[in-house]
Amino acid sequence: MSVQFKKSYRFAIRSAVYITVLSSLIVAGLTYFFFEFSWQFTLIYAACILVFAFLSIQYRLEHYIYSKVRIIYDDVTNHDSEITGQHITADIATLTREVQRFANDKRVQIEMLQDREQFRREFIGNVSHELKTPLFTVQGYLSTLIDGAVKDKTLRKKYLERAEKGVERLILIVQDLDMITKLESGDEPMRMERFDIIRVVQNAFDLLEMKASKKDIMLLFDRKYTKQIWVMGDQEKIEQALVNLLVNSIKYGKEKGSTEVSIEDFGTDKVIVRVTDNGEGIEKYNLPRIFERFYRVDKSGSRTEGGSGLGLSIVKHIVEAHQEKISVKSDVGIGSEFSFTLRKAKPDQA
Repeated sequence: MSVQFKKSYRFAIRSAVYITVLSSLIVAGLTYFFFEFSWQFTLIYAACILVFAFLSIQYRLEHYIYSKVRIIYDDVTNHDSEITGQHITADIATLTREVQRFANDKRVQIEMLQDREQFRREFIGNVSHELKTPLFTVQGYLSTLIDGAVKDKTLRKKYLERAEKGVERLILIVQDLDMITKLESGDEPMRMERFDIIRVVQNAFDLLEMKASKKDIMLLFDRKYTKQIWVMGDQEKIEQALVNLLVNSIKYGKEKGSTEVSIEDFGTDKVIVRVTDNGEGIEKYNLPRIFERFYRVDKSGSRTEGGSGLGLSIVKHIVEAHQEKISVKSDVGIGSEFSFTLRKAKPDQA
């Protein structure tokens, strides 16, 4: 490591001054009692002693502290490349601050690695569970058919249909994981265009009308929109995000409930899209993790509703791929509100 030692002169100057004052007083006293006293001689002597003492102390200090501190810097720079090339300082306060900064940075890195390791374990466990369930379902039905049920036409059709549903769920999980991976890596380009967000919401309503009717849930706007609201974004991806949010609200909505969508101005160049339901709501401790892959609020019952468990994670990635923000508010027993921003389209944008 090629470094330049940063000198700290205060200790050497103070020590040299103390030595100079003491030795000058001694010399002045001796010359006063035993020789002819001379101020000129005393001052010249004091100046020489001051210079000699300062240089000697500073030289020894540099070599002693440098040899000790260099060991610390070598150890630290083996683990922290940011320190490489900095001046080695003999100032203990500065050295202490740098070592403390190094320790704090490493503690933060360790905590981040621990969090990532925990997330990795949970993610692998969730993926295994999500894939295992439909795989075992398909395997069970096919094994039953192989063992002789294939001869029964009624059972054969029913088991093949159920096996097909299991395969469809596997395909859905793989497709959603593939999309999230592409969105994270930037391999899924956003096809930015000008479109009417009101029409996109209405398309999502039409697509999910039958699904909502099974639970007697109304899909509606907060008011009648008489004018188009033009925004910029990938229309297909934004529609998918809206569909995922609406599916989530239907899944956790209560019978004869409602899901309401509103579009409001948000600043001068943004609109905010809100999806609000009056369903069961989400516990506060779940909110920070609601957008994680495979994270489920209801660990037991939600799987009966189907889906890949990646819907909200996809929504988050789609919104963030547009450089926008998504948020959630929820009260247990009252309902939830998911909202995200979009950039307004300028009048002359096509």
